Amino acid sequence: MKISASIYSDKKRPLAEVIKDLVDHQVDLLHVDCNDDLSVFEDIKTIRKLCDLPIDLHIITEQPSKYYQLLEENPVEYITFQYEDLKEELRIPETITGKKGIAVITPTSVEIFEEYKTFDFILIMATIPGQSGGQFDIINFSKVREFRNKFPGKSIHVDGGVNAEVSFILRNMGVTSSVSGSYLFNAASIGNALMNLTKRDVESHYSVSDFMIPIEEAPHVKMSDLTFANVLKSIETGKLGFTVIIDENGKSKGLISNADVRRALLVHLDDLNSVTPEELLNANPTTIEDTTTVNEMLRLIKNSKFPITYLPVVSKQGFAKGIVTFVNLIKGEL
Repeated sequence: MKISASIYSDKKRPLAEVIKDLVDHQVDLLHVDCNDDLSVFEDIKTIRKLCDLPIDLHIITEQPSKYYQLLEENPVEYITFQYEDLKEELRIPETITGKKGIAVITPTSVEIFEEYKTFDFILIMATIPGQSGGQFDIINFSKVREFRNKFPGKSIHVDGGVNAEVSFILRNMGVTSSVSGSYLFNAASIGNALMNLTKRDVESHYSVSDFMIPIEEAPHVKMSDLTFANVLKSIETGKLGFTVIIDENGKSKGLISNADVRRALLVHLDDLNSVTPEELLNANPTTIEDTTTVNEMLRLIKNSKFPITYLPVVSKQGFAKGIVTFVNLIKGEL
């Protein structure tokens, strides 16, 4: 996951000094907030003279058209307009280069991206725009997941309240870029903050239930519907390589993975029709409780004798609550 440094969050030093510090620490992007202020482009010109780092420009305005000529004259790599402030239709000319995005605040549904499906990404504002140092609102974990499901080919950027733990969770969810401002500049050093934003060991304030895929959205089959065909369909449509098996009351009975199917087929190569769904079931998979913290989850994974790519999530009473997968973690590191 790329780290986009919010350059105006450092209010103590001149712009040139801030940019040099960020360049020296090899930050990925320079995030420039434009609150309907055309003079921001003078800073963009200055940045271009100082370095060649990609510029991540977030514009808050009622009238986006007044920025088009400036964007043509001063190309940036990422352009985002704030959805809630728009008073005119957003039609960015094709002559403007750079990846296009739309930003939404927490109460706004990601469904609005239907209007901007030609854009490259969404920017989810996880705190109040313009409020430095705000706390990440956990509802945005579900917004990230919802957007990923609805628009799988699009990128997700997040701005607001991203600390070390939130950064790990977002990387695991496949977020492409996160904006860091006060966290980056209030640390002992930018280098120390960047290390925290990309390290694997994190201090925990969130539990698995905050960011798991809930069972309603996860591939699962009830015991009463347990047939070989239903298992294969669930694995195929879920696209995660497994399906969770639950009873009529919602209690977890185990899971069936691609590997379980493969092993059963090898046993019955002479008569594939003799395979029963009960043979496929792994009744004692590695699971994790929904109240488990991120740190505890990482320790479980590290101490496992075999690689873990997904974890069924259960309650203390054994009810299936959801799943945590790690398929997006590698994507989030690119």
